[in-house]
Amino acid sequence: MGRGRVQMKRIENPVQRQVTFCKRRAGLLKKAKELSVLCDAEIGVFIFSAHGKLYELATKGTMQELIERYGKYTGGPQLPDEPMVEPMDAKKEIGMLKQEIEILQKGLSYMFGGGCEYMSLDELLVLEKHLEIRINQIRSTKVDIMLQEIQMLRDKIEENISNTDFTTMTTNMLHPLTIANNIF
Repeated sequence: MGRGRVQMKRIENPVQRQVTFCKRRAGLLKKAKELSVLCDAEIGVFIFSAHGKLYELATKGTMQELIERYGKYTGGPQLPDEPMVEPMDAKKEIGMLKQEIEILQKGLSYMFGGGCEYMSLDELLVLEKHLEIRINQIRSTKVDIMLQEIQMLRDKIEENISNTDFTTMTTNMLHPLTIANNIF
């Protein structure tokens, strides 16, 4: 019996959506690796999760080399050896970093009840953003671990089933039971 056709629309349940994302991401990366091995192809894949986490695969060399090769092939702009970063005034950068450190320290103090300091709305919004990002990373890691554990359990069950010799036992009951020899 085959599987039913999946309707292509957004999965509303966030847990099921994350599970589906993890499974399909793993399947896509596996297929890309197989295609590379079977056909000696160079493959690069970028995947950004809904939480902004990057997953990438470069089957030969690095992703940077593959992107440069793509740029040469298409005649598009090539990536510089080092990423271009706008030079920022050192004092301005130090000020921004100090401000961010102060907000994060206030947030820690606020979260653990150690400080009675007042946090502005902007500071609370920044703290909330950092916490949401971290929570999403933790949830994603947790789901990945759970999926790995489920797969290991499935593998063990399949191994036990394939190694188990089922025999029919006779009993005084009207219906005989089938019990695996090694289970009890």
